[in-house]
Amino acid sequence: MNTSIITGDIINSRNSELPEKWLKVLKETLNRYGKEPKTWEIYRGDSFQLEVSDPVESLNAALLIKASIKEIKNLDVRIAIGIGEKTYSADRITESNGPVFINSGTCFESLKLKTLAIKTEWPEIDSLINLLLDLASLTMNNWSPTTARNIRGVILNPGVTQKRLAEILQVKSQSTISESFTRGGYEEMIRLEKYYRNLIKSVL
Repeated sequence: MNTSIITGDIINSRNSELPEKWLKVLKETLNRYGKEPKTWEIYRGDSFQLEVSDPVESLNAALLIKASIKEIKNLDVRIAIGIGEKTYSADRITESNGPVFINSGTCFESLKLKTLAIKTEWPEIDSLINLLLDLASLTMNNWSPTTARNIRGVILNPGVTQKRLAEILQVKSQSTISESFTRGGYEEMIRLEKYYRNLIKSVL
């Protein structure tokens, strides 16, 4: 059965004056998907690995991680999504094995200047999705902490109105949320995530 593995690291972590802040945020976000160390681990200080058992949810998880980290000024995250089979399940995710881990690791090593990419068993899907992710990253990489906070809020509260989201996030007005979404390319991001979800579902 196919699963998904996210491999990532924090950009500018060593220049951060508040490492405990981003570490706390990262742990809280990863913990939404399962328990450490079976489902996720942080290693080498600022690198992490996470299993999202349903591959169609993997981009949503990656976007949540990115928004959570970019809430902290001057930080960003590199994320590689691998989809494939897990042939060996250990007590620690970093000791498990299978094609999905190879895909995620290979993808991560190839990121270089990119911040988000995917590798699956289907090269034609990789080419298409990675082109879309490259275009989306032109906007997402420039999210301000405020925009990232608002986008994180809506990912965690799907389906809520902007008015209700403003109340949840204690933002002064709905228009502030709306302007933030426009700057952050929120509508385009949602369309991309839905397209990704349907495309991955069609090949699993």
